[in-house]
Amino acid sequence: MGDYPSSRSENATASDSGVIGRHTRGAGTGVSPSSHDEPPFGGGGGALPKKARFGMEAGFKGLSVAAGAMVLVIIVAIAIFLISKAVPAIRADNENFLTFNQWFPNETEPRFGIAVLAFGTLLTSIIALLVAVPIALGIALFLSHYAPRRLATPLGFVIDLLAAVPSVVFGLWGRDVFMEPVREFSTWLNKYFSWIPIFGGDGPFGRSVLLGSLVLAIMVLPIVTSLSREVFRQTPGMNEEAALALGATKWEMIRTAVLPYGKPGVIAAVMLGLGRALGETIALAMTLGIVFNISFNIIENGGNSIAANIANAFGEANETGRGALIASGLVLFAITLVVNMAARAIIYRRREFRDSAA
Repeated sequence: MGDYPSSRSENATASDSGVIGRHTRGAGTGVSPSSHDEPPFGGGGGALPKKARFGMEAGFKGLSVAAGAMVLVIIVAIAIFLISKAVPAIRADNENFLTFNQWFPNETEPRFGIAVLAFGTLLTSIIALLVAVPIALGIALFLSHYAPRRLATPLGFVIDLLAAVPSVVFGLWGRDVFMEPVREFSTWLNKYFSWIPIFGGDGPFGRSVLLGSLVLAIMVLPIVTSLSREVFRQTPGMNEEAALALGATKWEMIRTAVLPYGKPGVIAAVMLGLGRALGETIALAMTLGIVFNISFNIIENGGNSIAANIANAFGEANETGRGALIASGLVLFAITLVVNMAARAIIYRRREFRDSAA
């Protein structure tokens, strides 16, 4: 009887050692860990097959990287071409290329400058955006939040089709149809607002910066409208419903929920429209007066742009003249890059601010 506790203790010790022994075996294998035929506990750690490492995923990633790199290669190639063709002409120029306000590259002593062309390009583009952006945002808000669906769908389709109209059609329409109403409007502005420098002068009126800018505004309008409309439609419904639930009116809901959410997209749409306006050629060549003069008067005949000057002068240019036109194209290329980089910086800062606020 006195030996019973000790024998039970021995049995327990033997049982524990058996349990420990079973637990030291490979999980689910029934063999001791000394066997090297099975992986350790957990079953992982083996190398992936080559097919998994070099399959469709890797191929798609490689194609994506190559496509992105191709964009940079094309931009660099364009820049190299423009610089290589522009440098000899700029060296032959007898005036300051950046500040001279005349264009005589075909003479025996070439004299030309980019000042007038750059000024006209920026002036017509800015006026076009000032006219087009408020109208485009109003149309986009109407289509996305006010118009019934049976009206919004066909109207949005018509606006999208307007972006597909060739620029030469806009140019012909602006020169042959739209110029007369703009001339009458310019005369009215000069009669009642001539004390404002931009509406001064004695005429003639018609083929002016105002006409070119209005044609550009019509061309830019569908781009900004379509992109802004899609951005406004992406506003989370819970944000709109929360604003309405707090007692906001429809306009207050748009001002507090829709516009702040869509601001980065609207900025991108405006910058895309600006890029279209900066590079427009045929429409401005047909509607501007093509005068080399820096003036803020927008109703008198005059105005010029880099793209329009290239279209008008390239056929009659000699070797130096073509190099001068390519040099002006290099300036336009630089302006476009600066505009796009500024747009990306604004959008990035806005997105960073929104993410930090969230």
